[in-house]
Amino acid sequence: MSKARRYITAGGILTCALGVAYFIEAGANTPVTGVSAGDVIARQMAGGVDRSGAPMLPPTAPEPAALPATAVALSVTEEWRALTPAPQEESVTALVCDQVMTAEPLVAAMVRLTLNAPCRINERFTLEHSGLRFTAVTDHQGSSVLEVPALGEEAVFVAAFGAEETAVARTTVSVLGIYDRYVVHWAGSGGVHVHAFEYGADFGEAGHVWAGARHDMIRAVSGDGGFLTSLGAPDLAGGHHAEVYTFPVGRAQQQDAARILVEAEVTDANCGRDLEVHALSSRGGVSSGAQQVVLAMPDCEAVGDFLVLKNLFNSLKITRN
Repeated sequence: MSKARRYITAGGILTCALGVAYFIEAGANTPVTGVSAGDVIARQMAGGVDRSGAPMLPPTAPEPAALPATAVALSVTEEWRALTPAPQEESVTALVCDQVMTAEPLVAAMVRLTLNAPCRINERFTLEHSGLRFTAVTDHQGSSVLEVPALGEEAVFVAAFGAEETAVARTTVSVLGIYDRYVVHWAGSGGVHVHAFEYGADFGEAGHVWAGARHDMIRAVSGDGGFLTSLGAPDLAGGHHAEVYTFPVGRAQQQDAARILVEAEVTDANCGRDLEVHALSSRGGVSSGAQQVVLAMPDCEAVGDFLVLKNLFNSLKITRN
């Protein structure tokens, strides 16, 4: 309804109200006759109702169309087909538990062995090579790096965690022919030691090579003398241990270069028991067969004494070729 129409309507209502008030006031004391309530209603109805200001009602909504009788086939657009599919859940890679060992030749006919056994963390294993045997232990990553004297030019090394779990490494040691090697190995804490007396040296002198004065491989490469290698975890109960003396016989500076003997110390661990010792050698690149000796160790009253194995290497003397 427009603003003008609202004013007109309001004025009309006010005029009507004034008229009614006047009528009531003027006719308050004048009785009205001949007019009934029905006549008043009839007169009001005859005038009709002004509907011009009423809002227009919306048209009647149409009936919904009937669904088709046949099924509607839905299709996937090419745009949706091109979407990258959701990534698949990645499977967890299983831990590889194979034992792998590599061999690298070094100077002085030594070999560096690198063992990787990721499922054998801090575990003991036995290493064997041409009659040599000793026990070692992997680290917290299942690895072990060892430097081992070769006893054959075509050297084969075997690391065993058990009868069916082994790792094998091979390498060629072409310089082995100029070195002589003397090996002893034993089981348990036997206190067995190899002593080499070079160039007429005596106990404790400069040419005395043993566990207390091992020297190194550089000394052998230069031809000045030999060196000792100790193998096996020292504090491992029941493990195998070994000592190997190496002398550069092909570069020796004198005749009667060295004298070899082996001794066994009587300890609390071996007193009153049998001690089994194995001995072997490699001379000119040729390995000898292992020799086994069983020692009846003295009673524990003799702890601290030593037994000298004079004939273990047949009173061996190393002589320059």
